Amino acid sequence: MTDDDRELIELARQTVDANTDGPDGVYTMGAAVRGADGRMYAGINLYHFTGGPCAELVALGRARADGARELTTIVAVGNEGRGVVGPCGRDRQVLVDYHPTIRVILPTPDGPRSVLATDLLPGAYRWAP
Repeated sequence: MTDDDRELIELARQTVDANTDGPDGVYTMGAAVRGADGRMYAGINLYHFTGGPCAELVALGRARADGARELTTIVAVGNEGRGVVGPCGRDRQVLVDYHPTIRVILPTPDGPRSVLATDLLPGAYRWAP
């Protein structure tokens, strides 16, 4: 974990804390992504029983809307102090398809660490836009 990684985790935590659905909003997640230029972009999920965009996808969309095409690191953090949370399968596939070299910060028993997106989804379906 680098200082940049810790800064990214903190942005995601601040984002979810400022926008949580409260104690009953167990599905509220915040995410943050860092561009190759060092700029950071945050997102929050829109949980709905029919599904909805995950916080990671919202952060990726925000970065893209601001012109960031090269991204280096992404993290998601749960509300109510749940800490770093790994991406769901759909998010893993999107990361591999759009940013295969991005590092993903994950929770581990020894604390957060980062891995390549491609390591999270071995044998992934390779879709090309």
